[in-house]
Amino acid sequence: MATLYRKYRPQNFQEVVGQNHIKVTLEHEIESDKLAHAYLFCGPRAVGKTTLARVFAKAINCIKRKSGEHEPCNNCDICKNITAGHNLDIIEIDAASHTGVDNVRENIIAVSRVSPSSLKFKVFIIDEAHMLSIQAFNALLKVLEEPPPNIIFILATTEVHKVPETIISRCQRFDFRRISVIDIMKKLRYIVNNEELKIADEILEDIARHSEGYMRDAESLLGQVVAIGGKEVTREEADLVIPRSDLNEAITLVGLLAKKDAGKAIALVNKLLDEGIELVRFTRDVIELLRKIMLAKINPALSDKLGLELGETLEVRIGEISKELEVKQLIFFIEKFYEARNELKSAFLLQLPLELAIAEICLGVGLAIKTPVVKPAAGNNGIKPTVNLNNGSAGKNPEPIKTAVNNPNKFSQLSREHISAKWNEVLIKVKKYNHSLSFILRVCQPRNIAGNQLCLAFKYKFHKERMGDENIKQHVESVLKEVYGQPLIVEAIVDESIEVVNGDNGGGDNNVSDNNGNGQDNINPGETEVKKENAGNGENKMMENLIKTFGGKVVN
Repeated sequence: MATLYRKYRPQNFQEVVGQNHIKVTLEHEIESDKLAHAYLFCGPRAVGKTTLARVFAKAINCIKRKSGEHEPCNNCDICKNITAGHNLDIIEIDAASHTGVDNVRENIIAVSRVSPSSLKFKVFIIDEAHMLSIQAFNALLKVLEEPPPNIIFILATTEVHKVPETIISRCQRFDFRRISVIDIMKKLRYIVNNEELKIADEILEDIARHSEGYMRDAESLLGQVVAIGGKEVTREEADLVIPRSDLNEAITLVGLLAKKDAGKAIALVNKLLDEGIELVRFTRDVIELLRKIMLAKINPALSDKLGLELGETLEVRIGEISKELEVKQLIFFIEKFYEARNELKSAFLLQLPLELAIAEICLGVGLAIKTPVVKPAAGNNGIKPTVNLNNGSAGKNPEPIKTAVNNPNKFSQLSREHISAKWNEVLIKVKKYNHSLSFILRVCQPRNIAGNQLCLAFKYKFHKERMGDENIKQHVESVLKEVYGQPLIVEAIVDESIEVVNGDNGGGDNNVSDNNGNGQDNINPGETEVKKENAGNGENKMMENLIKTFGGKVVN
């Protein structure tokens, strides 16, 4: 007994499901007798490429087809022979098993030189053409470009990117598309009626949806359902064959989200988990549904063209739910479920990411935490208060000082002179937290200060990059606040023209008092020794600068 997809293979253009953009062109060419010498049918599997090639070969050779018509009669001897696959002038070649150049020479080139024996056109249908080798394509190139009279080539492939451009350019190219759920269901209903079967439309919709646009897959799945259920197929029997679809539950969840019913939504997720449903796939279905509704809200044409195909029954349910939702809500829903899907793979409680997403969507939980509203205190000029968590404890990492608003007027009393006057005090305090950092600051120059932003210029790029480290920057900004009595934000730049002399950075006198009031020389004694030994010696200038920069000294 023939399988359903072989028994109901289309025998004329009208029976071919979908692909109207291709059928119309081919029909006009046949009616006007303006045929090309080579065609390229490309597209996904099981959408009718080889079937349409056979119908085309039959139509151009049908002896009972009248001028101006395009359909084959399917009653003449030629049509019957072609349908049965017995005609020697219709040559089907499986390129997957004839990849070599010798096969092309023997089975195509040599045979094409012989005139058709009984038909008007000799037609070569080369299936899976992308499997031919480069040498085979090169051998085919010349005969494909200038074939003998009454020879037509039809190349079918699922991977057109593997076909050389030289071959594509010599063919009329037709791109096949996957078939819609509605068209597949119509074909399935036609088969069911002809076979005198009783199957509910809901079951046929499930079959069409699970075939994902491939007609042969849908017919094969229908054959399995019929084999189990017989002449009358129940829902329980169909579920034994059809992979379970969670789209109904996904639509139910979207409806609960629209109604802000978090309790039932969370209960539904846990019920699905108990039933062994894969939550990652279920979440993907929810996202696809939300995307479909969003596209329909933006432009109905987008939903029809790009959205998930559901079938008539589910489309009605989605239409009712979409009335309660707005585009902004849908975008928020999609973002939350997209985050949840990414977290599902590593969650120790599988359902927890979905439960959190549902809670945020329905109850607004977490929104206040993420976007707090802080009212400025009276007379504070809109600046959020800051808290010093350092408590003045030396040796501990200071907390970063953050200011919410840059207000130039608030910090206008500070100038470069004020900064320079206390710069050595900054160096002493920084040294408590990071010994080497004080030497980096010693060879920098405080430039301009705008509002609460202090610009520091460094001679070397690696010093500037060191200051860009988040921890280093936090240390410096904390010390600046302690010394100058207000928060400052550090901005570092590179200025190679800076002259480094005796460690002087323009920050004032290097002799400052320590906490006990005693004078303290900030210049490293090792530097003085180096200067005395190398005075007037230009070749040791680099060593002197390195010692100044990193706080080193010369030892005997």
